[in-house]
Amino acid sequence: MVINSFFWILLYSTLGLAFPPCQQPNQHLQQRQTCNTATNRQCWTNGFSINTDYETSTPFTGVTRTFTFTLTEVDNWVGGDGGTKTKAMLVNGQFPGPTITADWGDRINVTVINNLVTNGTSIHWHGVRNLNSNTQDGTPGLTECPIPPGSSKTYFFLATQYGTSWYHSHFSAQYANGVLGPIVINGPASSNYDIDLGPLMISDWYYGAADQILSRVNDPNHPYVPGFPGSPPPSDNVLFNGKNINPKGPGGSYQKMTLTPGKLHLLRLINPSVENTFTVSLVGHSFTVVATDFVPVQPAAVESLYIGVGQRYDVIINASRPVDNYWFNVSFSSGPCGLSNNPHPAAIFSYSGASDDSLPKAAGAAPPDTHCADALTYSPVVTRTASLASSFTPNAGNSLDTNIQISRDANVARVFWPVNNSPMHVSWNHPTLEYVKDKDTTAMPSSENVISVPQANTMTYWLVENNSSIPHPVHLHGHDVLVLGASPALTNPLARGNSLRVYNPSTDAATLRGNNPTRRDTTMLPAWGWLVVAFTTNNPGAWLFHCHVAWHVSQGLSVQFLEQLTKMPSVMDLSVLSGDCENWDAYYPAHDPFRQSDSGI
Repeated sequence: MVINSFFWILLYSTLGLAFPPCQQPNQHLQQRQTCNTATNRQCWTNGFSINTDYETSTPFTGVTRTFTFTLTEVDNWVGGDGGTKTKAMLVNGQFPGPTITADWGDRINVTVINNLVTNGTSIHWHGVRNLNSNTQDGTPGLTECPIPPGSSKTYFFLATQYGTSWYHSHFSAQYANGVLGPIVINGPASSNYDIDLGPLMISDWYYGAADQILSRVNDPNHPYVPGFPGSPPPSDNVLFNGKNINPKGPGGSYQKMTLTPGKLHLLRLINPSVENTFTVSLVGHSFTVVATDFVPVQPAAVESLYIGVGQRYDVIINASRPVDNYWFNVSFSSGPCGLSNNPHPAAIFSYSGASDDSLPKAAGAAPPDTHCADALTYSPVVTRTASLASSFTPNAGNSLDTNIQISRDANVARVFWPVNNSPMHVSWNHPTLEYVKDKDTTAMPSSENVISVPQANTMTYWLVENNSSIPHPVHLHGHDVLVLGASPALTNPLARGNSLRVYNPSTDAATLRGNNPTRRDTTMLPAWGWLVVAFTTNNPGAWLFHCHVAWHVSQGLSVQFLEQLTKMPSVMDLSVLSGDCENWDAYYPAHDPFRQSDSGI
């Protein structure tokens, strides 16, 4: 639904609220797209193109896209592969949920209705910057109290970025039950294409309920993999836009995408998995990468793509091969990056005119093993530079270390993933922004893992080290990060004798890239290794930085950056917390049969 939204300016003025920068009254309303054609995708509309820095300029359209998401709970739900999931939680009765589609500069309003039986919920807009609107980030315990059963909440944000992303619940590991869907923000591209194929969500899928799996993952005495406490089960399947065949019997069907001969196609790849990362390839075709997450990059041709949990790639496919059906293959990098009971997940890309009944003939070779490592060679179109020599020196104040730990309390053993020896644990009833509203952040418990980055528009640098055999996809809310460097991926992180390769400035500093490095909101922390990232403190708020393996963030692998604390009350309306938290307080804990048993996020 599209609504003319000049009333937003009137509303903000009437209430005396601060305008987000791209909605200041002196910003001119832009015309709808006029120059974005198949032969000129770099242009968008008057004054806006692929070279526009979306952190400083947005083509405010005056259009509001309105959506309503109703979350429901279904026992023994038969999914798109014919398999039965013990507990499904669906958005508008489907998995994945509906696509949020908008144009660059549109306002997006989403009303979330929680019809789950006992679970609270929230919706996080993955990768969405939410400039000066941290209250809309959808992170319970940080930016809001959860939405209780029987209640609703309307989120609203401006599409200051463009490209491909996804939304998901951030309430414990709830999205593993199905609460997720794609986001498409139309905008320019760094290379031309004729047809937009839309999003392709490639997700692991578990037939067990998320809380049951998490309970087992948390129990070091009953690991899924003997000898590896905290190990998760292999996924039961990998689904493509919610579909695939059943790998263990009849049922389901292949997801099919149509290619038009001789045309260039934009494909929006998303990995919204709980734990699985993988490499994708299309038999007989290459990909031209034009965006990493929400960041447009100079076109780069690749034969295959590794995609970590939470990552997205916009790619262009040239339909220049003979008319036929072709396998779109998924292959797994190694055990620590996730395994599936479907060893060869695949979808089908069919040229128009190819037989609808025949399967592709050429299986294609598995792409090379990437060892769960990002390619750090992509060059953003809009450049950023980090001054490494003068600004980055690893010390206790900018280092984050993680390692799997087992805690035993009253003879109960639990698996944790702490950061700097502290597993995060938030309070659903008392989120960070409530402490900010009350000017009482010094009273926050240490388990909230708060790190203050108060200075405005300062480049802040972080060394993350991983003293374990498990790589981690790490995601920062509210920002893109400059990925300055990472230690080389190990061939076999599970081999005996591995130990942490500590960052050594005398040898490793020279490998960092400060001149326009790869930039994105989710990147990989190598096993037994290190990662160096940087971001600019230009977005006031409480922003989560966490592993995007659902089991790991549940076990505490996260911190929160408290950014520009003194500015927050003047750029966002913190009073919106009151009604939502009153609703949650009325429900939890008095009327909830379950208690928070993990990090809460």
